[in-house]
Amino acid sequence: MNLKKLLALALALVMVFALAACGGGDDPAPEDTGSGEEPAAATIKVAALESAYEETYPGMWQEVCDAFTAETGIAVELTVERNLEEVIGASMQGGDYPDVIHLATGREAGLTEQFINDKLIADISDVLTMTVPGEEVTVGDKIIEGFTETSATNPYNDGKTYLAPMFYSPCGLFYNAGLLEEKGWEVPTTWDGMWELGDKALEEGIYLFTYPTAGYFDAFLYALMNVVGGSDFFNAATNFEEGVWETPEADALFEILDKLADYTHPMTPAQANDQDFTMNQQLVLDNEAIFMPNGTWIVGEMAEAPRAEGFKWGMTALPALEEGGMGYSYTFLEQAWIPAGAANQDAAKQFVAFLYSDTAADIFAKGGAVQPIRGMTDQLEGDNKLFYSIYDSGAGAAMGSFAAYRPIPGLDNTSVFFEPINSLVGGALTIDEWKANIISATDQMRANLLA
Repeated sequence: MNLKKLLALALALVMVFALAACGGGDDPAPEDTGSGEEPAAATIKVAALESAYEETYPGMWQEVCDAFTAETGIAVELTVERNLEEVIGASMQGGDYPDVIHLATGREAGLTEQFINDKLIADISDVLTMTVPGEEVTVGDKIIEGFTETSATNPYNDGKTYLAPMFYSPCGLFYNAGLLEEKGWEVPTTWDGMWELGDKALEEGIYLFTYPTAGYFDAFLYALMNVVGGSDFFNAATNFEEGVWETPEADALFEILDKLADYTHPMTPAQANDQDFTMNQQLVLDNEAIFMPNGTWIVGEMAEAPRAEGFKWGMTALPALEEGGMGYSYTFLEQAWIPAGAANQDAAKQFVAFLYSDTAADIFAKGGAVQPIRGMTDQLEGDNKLFYSIYDSGAGAAMGSFAAYRPIPGLDNTSVFFEPINSLVGGALTIDEWKANIISATDQMRANLLA
């Protein structure tokens, strides 16, 4: 070996020992996950939607992040914004991704759906077998059975989990129980009963129905699919089976939507946007409309809003098609996920696992956010106890969403299945036109399925 090579080797050894010495301080280092795929991260970036839960308990996400850092030594750079898609969108286009994103499907911007359809979400199946940081139980053992076997978490139907089930909320028709008690009106159990109530209410200047935005029709439509045809029709429709929208079950669904439009408060479409949606919710609080589709977060979201004397929250499932049939409540499920391009995936998985810790769950619960963790509903009180008991009261549980497909220019779930309700209520679209548009769009979606 020549002198130049000997000097180079000596210098390299000196640098190794120097670096080792620098790492011998007292500061705790993040635990290595042992995957061998990446070095342990000192800091991860987490982006979360600022929702009604955060408004109910300000600093909720920061407190969870601080608790995670205290447990693991991994620092968290947190972003919490109501317009999260806009805030993180530009940097992600440049390749700078948060390590963990808490953002559900069904949002108007459709960012999560875009990542799903482009297959840009990391497989987190191994998180289910990870031990929750600070505990001695695995994530999979803590999550209620069924919540990781749905298209909301496994969008490609390939037996793998890509989105972690986070806050869940029974969705249904929310109303002023005090109004119905005052009028002596019963909560309808069938759609025929709904129309009868609608006629009675209109005689007193009260509309049967409103909705915050068209986006809220995701939970409504999924539940209605189950009402008209059970899980068989729901699975066929959400997987775009050929001919499914030309069946008797589909005819019943379109008939209900068409009739419901006639009973909907006429101001609803104009206010059905991200700026004015609370005005539609206010229609219920002011006894101008009876029912609206919503989730349990509505209580916190409208906590400071004025309301009619004697107001008290009520919630019911979508009525059955006929007497003796099953009514359904959709379980809205928020999701946390890791972008495939995230730089610190091992540490990100530790963070996702920590979200199911008792510590994190208790913090989230202060904001009214309930996770699908065993035993959580036993801790609920007041309105939430009423809402989450809907399945104990005979309602069927609907869960899942449309199957993922390759991007189709000009077509997406929101524009095809949900937004047209505004045009239907406003009179710019007929139910037959909506049906034809759905059939045409689902032919293309079926041809582009990712599964």
